[in-house]
Amino acid sequence: MIGRVHPKSIMVPDFGFGEHNGGMSTPARGDDVLPGLVGFAAALREAGLRCDAHRVQAYLAAVEQVDIGDPRQLYWAGRVTLCSEPDDLPRYDEAFAAWFSGESPVRRRPTLPVSVQPRIAALAAESTTGENTADDERLSVAASEAEVLRERDLAELTSAERRHLRELMAKLRPVPAVRPSLRYRPARRGRLDARRTLRAMLADGGEPSRLVRSRRRTRPRKAVLLVDVSGSMKPYADSLLRFAHVVVRGAPSDVEVFTLGTRLTRVTRQLRQRDPERAMLDAGRAVADFAGGTRLGETLRVFLDRWGQRGMARRATVVIFSDGWERGDASLLGEQVARLRRLAHRVFWVNPHAGHAGYEPVQSGITAVLPYVDRLLAGHSLATLERLLREIAHA
Repeated sequence: MIGRVHPKSIMVPDFGFGEHNGGMSTPARGDDVLPGLVGFAAALREAGLRCDAHRVQAYLAAVEQVDIGDPRQLYWAGRVTLCSEPDDLPRYDEAFAAWFSGESPVRRRPTLPVSVQPRIAALAAESTTGENTADDERLSVAASEAEVLRERDLAELTSAERRHLRELMAKLRPVPAVRPSLRYRPARRGRLDARRTLRAMLADGGEPSRLVRSRRRTRPRKAVLLVDVSGSMKPYADSLLRFAHVVVRGAPSDVEVFTLGTRLTRVTRQLRQRDPERAMLDAGRAVADFAGGTRLGETLRVFLDRWGQRGMARRATVVIFSDGWERGDASLLGEQVARLRRLAHRVFWVNPHAGHAGYEPVQSGITAVLPYVDRLLAGHSLATLERLLREIAHA
């Protein structure tokens, strides 16, 4: 057999996918084993695993550190270096048993994301329905899948659906909110600009030839996003921070982002990066209390004392993403939200659980802040986050 380790040289371990012969003969020489191991990586690629050159190099380095005569060690050396996700494990087991038992491994297509699979079904119907009909069907099926994904709960998505959701979220184009400025600009309609009208009269010899009008200029309205990253919000924290990255990229100088937990962390600088993956990685390094406890009242007080009272929250739209589970004093949380309401233009509270059927705002934190927030919104899906963008733009 060319390019493989001889089946008599290594036996298949008993891990549920092959018979274990109870031992192994003396391993082959290194020059004979190396092509077989590289060929095994190629067989895994044929089975659908993403075994690039870096993973193969890591696999060969791991094999050098184990006893190649022990099938279990060889099995685990490949499993920890060549498998990139849980879906790879069954295919790795099957390919390992087939390769080292002398059988030809089954060739499979790589697993496609959920959003791509309906397009294959649409392409299959092209030969019977015509090119134009197949294109329309493919687009309609893909659009329907994206629409279903937009309504799905963020905490219940699979890995493939999360990857597709990130693509959809990257396509969001938030419209920055604006507010009236103290300055005026010339306009066809608006108030009468007496000063410019008089200047025009002097230029025309004192005759009121035309009336000059003006209206207020507009300026971007600041937005502050406070994202709860405690343990109860862990299923939603990653998606909400990616949403915050989209909002920051839309108006980098007018949006601020903080995380709430047992401490307050400012992550605006990290989320201003263009690459979302690098931005999320740097933000994760900055947040030391991820999936920890919840002290909303104390962290909001720190925000107001250090940033909000000094101008960041004044006339701004403040959005708090939290489920309202407060370990500290709920009355303190209510006092700080009331204080925030006196500074901000609008205060929105986004609760992922508010979009579920039968939800009742009975948590101590939610009941304490309800009198002081302008809107209690749902934030459990991409569709609800899109509605939140419209609320911010029209605040």
